Amino acid sequence: MKFRTEIGKVDIPVEIRHSVPLLMLGSCFTAEIGAKLNMDGFDVMYNPFGALYNPCSIANCLQRALAGVPYGDNDLREGPRGWHCLDYSTVFSGADRNSVIEAIEKTRSDMAAQLQRKPVVFLTLGTSFVFEEKTTGRVVGNCHKFPASYFTRRRLELSEIIEVLSKCIELLLDAGVNEIVFTVSPIRHTADGLHGNMLSKSLLLLAVEEMCCKFPHKVYYFPAFEILYDDLRDYRFYDSDMKHPSEVAVDYIYSIFSETFFSPETRERAGIARRKYLASQHRPIL
Repeated sequence: MKFRTEIGKVDIPVEIRHSVPLLMLGSCFTAEIGAKLNMDGFDVMYNPFGALYNPCSIANCLQRALAGVPYGDNDLREGPRGWHCLDYSTVFSGADRNSVIEAIEKTRSDMAAQLQRKPVVFLTLGTSFVFEEKTTGRVVGNCHKFPASYFTRRRLELSEIIEVLSKCIELLLDAGVNEIVFTVSPIRHTADGLHGNMLSKSLLLLAVEEMCCKFPHKVYYFPAFEILYDDLRDYRFYDSDMKHPSEVAVDYIYSIFSETFFSPETRERAGIARRKYLASQHRPIL
């Protein structure tokens, strides 16, 4: 007798090797997986601009890196801690405007260099809800603690998500990237309400399915969302905030990730790299 529905084998014809560059963008769940790949010795760049949750902000990040569009004074807003770039995390803010722009441009250049290596790209979508700057109508990636009155909050339409992701994928393919893997973050956005969270995730799932159909043999879907919601399906696999997956859940998702994308030889090499990493972090008790 079985008391849970296991996800089973995930069939995605993409192989990750230690010689293959990786670029991962998206929600904070991306950082969890990216950190494990880093510990396992892979050539991975993950969330260089910090966590990005909505499809528009992820696409904007990629488009500006691919097109080489520089950031300038008009991209910053004066606010609570000096100058802020609302496209990205609060790391990209400070008292000196030029220093903020320099930090953004350095990160954009590094990301562009990674894209030129034609990496496998992983994009993790977190929410369909966006904040739009009222004065410009532009979707922001992070509100930087500006007053709520500064923004309009709404849920994207399915057609909008499909349009923005389609353009993003076309740019990636034109740049020589041939393998793009989407995931939908299993993190629960309970601020939207439980029903609102599920509507938001459903739109993302529908949009990703459209991308997989529109770009066959180029775009794939890894079911991180279903692994937590349908396979594990228990609050003991959530952290104390009841929103984020627990460490055990992340480990389980990563085990399925490795079974999906690693060959036996790669898994062995990853295990060796992980042991070396953990040994390097060990500090003897005096």
